[in-house]
Amino acid sequence: MKLNKSQIRHLRGLAHGLKPVVMIGQHGLRESVLEELGIALDHHELVKVKVSVGDRGERDAVIETLLARTGADLVQRIGNMAVLFRRNPEKPGIELPR
Repeated sequence: MKLNKSQIRHLRGLAHGLKPVVMIGQHGLRESVLEELGIALDHHELVKVKVSVGDRGERDAVIETLLARTGADLVQRIGNMAVLFRRNPEKPGIELPR
């Protein structure tokens, strides 16, 4: 799902007060982390992820892998925090503007 600018702005506002649900540390991205992220996206739709690995290039690679493996969209990335969104097809919980 491709998000437009007004939808991204809306989601960034909703994500502002969120705490990170998934944290990726020195051991990097593991299959169990991907499973937990998938569960969190199904339940919350909007998730903040803390990526504390290596330098900026490594963090970018991990975030790209997260997006590819979960099918989520990147809403925002600041430093080592990324906000991901994936609509729950059965029970959508977040109303997006057009």
